[in-house]
Parts: sequence; C-alpha cells; structure tokens
Amino acid sequence: MNRNDSTILVPRSDVPEWMRAITDDVSVVNEKVLARGGDRARIADDFVATRSAAVLVLFGGSFAAATDHPGGVPADADILLTERASTMRTHGGQIAFPGGARDPGDQYPVGTAMREAWEETGVTADGVDVLATLPRFPVPSGFEVTPVLAHWSRPTEVRVVDEGETARVTRVNLRELLSPEHRLQVSREIPGMPTYKGPAFVYDGMLVWGFTGGLLAAIAETAGWDVPWDRDDVRPLEEMIAATGGRQVSGFAVEPPR
Repeated sequence: MNRNDSTILVPRSDVPEWMRAITDDVSVVNEKVLARGGDRARIADDFVATRSAAVLVLFGGSFAAATDHPGGVPADADILLTERASTMRTHGGQIAFPGGARDPGDQYPVGTAMREAWEETGVTADGVDVLATLPRFPVPSGFEVTPVLAHWSRPTEVRVVDEGETARVTRVNLRELLSPEHRLQVSREIPGMPTYKGPAFVYDGMLVWGFTGGLLAAIAETAGWDVPWDRDDVRPLEEMIAATGGRQVSGFAVEPPR
C-alpha cells in the first residue's frame, strides 16, 4: 500500500489562501509526521494495518490570509476537535479529530470521514468544502488512517451526539492553540521500542498528542503557521496526562476494530 497516495480535490484558487501551502505539496505533511521526535518511518513500516479509517481535519475561518500572523492564519481560524468518552474501552479521554473506521458502502475516505464526523459531532456536509486527502498513516491500533482536509466555509452547530462515545466537541481557535505557551513535546518509554517523543498542545484542559498532535504540528509547520516555540521543553507523557485530568489512556485516538 502506498502511504504517500493523496489527492487534491479542488482547484488551487478554491483553497483558502492560508491553507494553500498544505495542498501545494501534501507529501511534506507525511514526511514531517514520520520525522517527529526522530525518524519514525521505520517504526511505521513495522505496523501491520488490518483496517482502514479516516479522520476529518476541519479548519474554519476566513478565506483570505491575514497579514498579522505567520502563514496568514486569520484571527477567526479554528480547528474542530473531540474528546473521546473516558469510559471507552480504548483511547478513552483522548483528544482526536472526528473520524473512525471505514464501513461497508462508504465512499472512502471522504465518505467515511464525513459520516463519522456527523455521528460524533452533528456536523453536516453543507458548508464543508473538502480540499484534499492527505497521505495515509499507520497507527499502533492496527489502522491505516487517511486524513481528509477540509475548510468550513459555512459552519453549522456541533455538539456531543452520543455521550457514550464522545465527552466533548469543541472548536479551538488556531492562533491560540499555536501560541508558544501551549506547545511542548511529550515523551514516553515503550518496552521494546525507541522512546516515544512527539509534539503536543495543552489548551483549555486538553492534551493533544500522539497522531492528532503530530498531524496538527506537521500541518502547521508545512503551512508556515508556526510561531517559534520551545522544542526542548520535553515532559513525560504520564505527567501531562495527570496535569490535564488523568482521563487519557495510552494509544492513539482512532476507533478500534469491532
């Protein structure tokens, strides 16, 4: 399976100005995710994907680029995130993009991402402009995940649809999330594997790390949105989980096989 497969679905002129650096070369996002905290490409190759999944990476905000922030991020730009219910048998309490496993009949990956997002947050396809599919990423839960990049040109109300699966649905201001005081790296010892280290965000009681944090960081770096932050600020993952409420468990927030 070629993990570098990706598709630009709209003309460049239809991509918001501040997001064009992503769609101009989506393979760069893949490279940056696999290079986080050291070269993880070899580790990724060791994972055997048993199922496909897709997540919706949905940015809201003005179409035009701003002049007062790196990469032109508008003041109203935001990202849609969810918090999985702490009672979930895997990945409980983790912050994630809306998304999950491919179902029979899905028009994968866009159909999967949109269906799962609707089931989790109530987001409707009306007003969501799908821009591209990013390269696929393997995660330790056995999935190969395709991120679907989209712009929310006409936002609708979102909410927790099923409290058994989702504890929180939130639109996070992108400039605030990218502020240096909200960024760090987390590390964790994994038996039989190199020490995990990767980018993370701490904001409004949420710890965004793992696949979600790595992908957000890679997109921001690729797009030129980064404000300089202290990459040498590395803290133990367990310490940061405790500091943000201790609801998370190990792993990556993608729906497990059923």
